[in-house]
Amino acid sequence: MLFPGGDMEVTPEDYIADLGETKTVWVIWGHPYEHILFDMASVPEVSVRDPEGAVTVLTPTEITVGEPGEEKKAYEVSFTVDKRGDWVVFAKYKDEGEKLTDYVKAVIHCGEEAWEGWDAELGVGGEHGQKAEIVPFTRPYGLEEGFVFTGKALYDGSALADAEVEVEKYHTKAVGDAVVGEAEEKFAYDPPMMFTRVTKTNAAGEFAYTLDEPGIWFVGAYGPEEEGVTQRSVFIIPVLDKFPTTAEEAAETASPAGLEELKSRVRELEEKAKTTASEGKGAPGFGAAAAVAGLLFVVAYLVKRRER
Repeated sequence: MLFPGGDMEVTPEDYIADLGETKTVWVIWGHPYEHILFDMASVPEVSVRDPEGAVTVLTPTEITVGEPGEEKKAYEVSFTVDKRGDWVVFAKYKDEGEKLTDYVKAVIHCGEEAWEGWDAELGVGGEHGQKAEIVPFTRPYGLEEGFVFTGKALYDGSALADAEVEVEKYHTKAVGDAVVGEAEEKFAYDPPMMFTRVTKTNAAGEFAYTLDEPGIWFVGAYGPEEEGVTQRSVFIIPVLDKFPTTAEEAAETASPAGLEELKSRVRELEEKAKTTASEGKGAPGFGAAAAVAGLLFVVAYLVKRRER
């Protein structure tokens, strides 16, 4: 897992960077859905590709992550976002015990409409190639819940046909424990079917999957074995809450303080309208009247929703 937030409470916004910002990315080994972490058995190879295609090898530093008393060995790397566009962080991690090599990619975006580099294919040649790779067809940021993610799985530079693709959403420790417990109770006959969703690539290595909840999603395509070690490519996708927020959804989350602020604003506009009329400036303008009416409607709607 590649987490650029500097902690385990990673959000989609952590995959966005300001120009000049130094990004620290955690490299972690584990199951994202259940939030089960493991010690990393080897030092990962981590690099970053800038929006212009230049690749920089990053130096991992050992860290520990996880709950107190359950800490696991992980690594972190850092780099400075000095160009607008898309920075592709990619890592290779081999775990002999699990007989698995992961090739993981995540995109960190910087700059308004600087949509350059997110679909970069790293390839297998040269010092920085990835033997197994997912190349996105769908831009992996600015995605809302319910959007369909599409991509192509490659192995050794060729399409990975008829391959299993696993899809999992990341949960923090508390949420992971809760959803796993619920799944084990409700679907006792096969709880993991709720943790890991599975689709397959077509003959061209292409696949699609609907990411139906906000959060951080992991998509992994399984390639063949090499000397008994499975080669897997993983792509990380941050998914936002549905946008724009509807009036009903806003009402569900409106705080009492927010309602009081709206009421205060209505009173200010009402006083302004009365003052204008008393000074002989005629009836309040259409804009002020409309503003008062609009705010009154919003307040009434929100109050009604909260009282239900």
